[in-house]
Amino acid sequence: MSHHREFLMPPIPEGLPIGPGWVTDLPTSAVTFPYDGSVVSYAPVGQPEHARQALSAGADAVRSVGKLISETRRAILLEVHAALRRHSDEFVELLIAETGKVRRDCEVEISRTLFTWSAAAEEVGHIHGETVPLDMQASGAGMFGFWTRKPIGLVVGIAGYNAPLLLASHKIAPSIAAGCPVICKPAPATPLTTLWLAALVREAASAHEAPQEIIQVVTGDAEVGSTLVQDPRVAAVSFTGSDAVGHQIARDAAPRKTLLELGSNTALIVDSDADIAKAADAVVRGGYYFNGQACIAVQRVLVCESVRDEFLAELTPRVDDLRMGDPRDAETQVAPLINEASTERVVNWIEKAQQEGAQILRGGAVEGRTVEPTVLVDVPETEAAWCEEIFAPVVAVRSVPDLDAALKAVNRSRYGLHASIFTRSLSNAFRAIEELEVGGVVVNEVPGFRSDIMPYGGVKDSGVGREGPRFAIEELTVTRMAIIRPE
Repeated sequence: MSHHREFLMPPIPEGLPIGPGWVTDLPTSAVTFPYDGSVVSYAPVGQPEHARQALSAGADAVRSVGKLISETRRAILLEVHAALRRHSDEFVELLIAETGKVRRDCEVEISRTLFTWSAAAEEVGHIHGETVPLDMQASGAGMFGFWTRKPIGLVVGIAGYNAPLLLASHKIAPSIAAGCPVICKPAPATPLTTLWLAALVREAASAHEAPQEIIQVVTGDAEVGSTLVQDPRVAAVSFTGSDAVGHQIARDAAPRKTLLELGSNTALIVDSDADIAKAADAVVRGGYYFNGQACIAVQRVLVCESVRDEFLAELTPRVDDLRMGDPRDAETQVAPLINEASTERVVNWIEKAQQEGAQILRGGAVEGRTVEPTVLVDVPETEAAWCEEIFAPVVAVRSVPDLDAALKAVNRSRYGLHASIFTRSLSNAFRAIEELEVGGVVVNEVPGFRSDIMPYGGVKDSGVGREGPRFAIEELTVTRMAIIRPE
């Protein structure tokens, strides 16, 4: 495969899947390859009126999608899985083209996406309720009670640009499993994989005589997004993206349900007894994948003072070995961020941290369009590069006197998605699990570890609700209680 061949566009129908067909005659905008700015394709840009069309069609489909039997929902999910598998190589190419992530990261994304669809299919058989002993109160004597789970209704799923296929799948597959029609809004920079996914879902739906409106896609700007989330016919909004936008969505959607997977500034603790080489490996594996654009990428490293020098001595040669370049090239490990605005912001944060006393140990500049893999040392806690989400191949290291101080420092963040600790002490590992205020504590592995079936989500400003098919299905169904007094 030559590194610089043209991107081949997959057979995506023209326009947007809205209502029973595809709405065409839309304005388009260029989707560009972050590595060199070349045009990958032109994608349709939805307007608020298209959002309103999709909302009406979705609301009309709630009853028919909700009536699909378990066998049909499972079959649709498995057929989408099979179609994704057939086209997985082409999806990898398309992900590289629109996200600019390196080949290996895009291959991981497609394999995790496949797993997510098959896991959602499996969960269809586990949507059930239970009986309730109503006669625990005298008034319920002789009565029979049980509850079942019913689809919540129309779902709006809004995904980020960093893993567009996987994030859209975590919205769409559980919605279908639960019996809910879903309107997906991809990030403006990365609409193509979601449009192709929607086409595959619609093919599977028509093979099983399910309504096409089971999945609709509306692209567009923030006005399109707010049109979708403010509509009272929407039962739940599932959003993955920045905290500021997520908090606005929660306000706009109230009182309807919101599931928010927001940002973080993920911490990794290196305990004084840690395997230092493995901890350094984890910081490099966990800090620079997705070009650093992952909400559970390592950003803050808290090293116990006694092992600080040893840790930095292990870390720097590993960072030096990272290869920057064209993401199409299988050897490339770090490539450009999604766009120039992101790159500029990151450079500003690095410069500001340096002005406030941080030391740039490695990187810190832009080479071509790529932010060099960067290591900052002693960033003040009030600096954005430490306390906000940098979303770039930048890792900040601070030393702390002991584990006690490390745990407190992690918890001083307004975020809490995942955190890691490297330690050989069982009691310290359990102490971290007990005390860290996060949605997931990872011991002796990268904080970016995510099994797609585990409950995934954060606390504090990192969000509310949990993803992973089983947990998302719980969020997208409501209990219905049956209370019966037999004659």
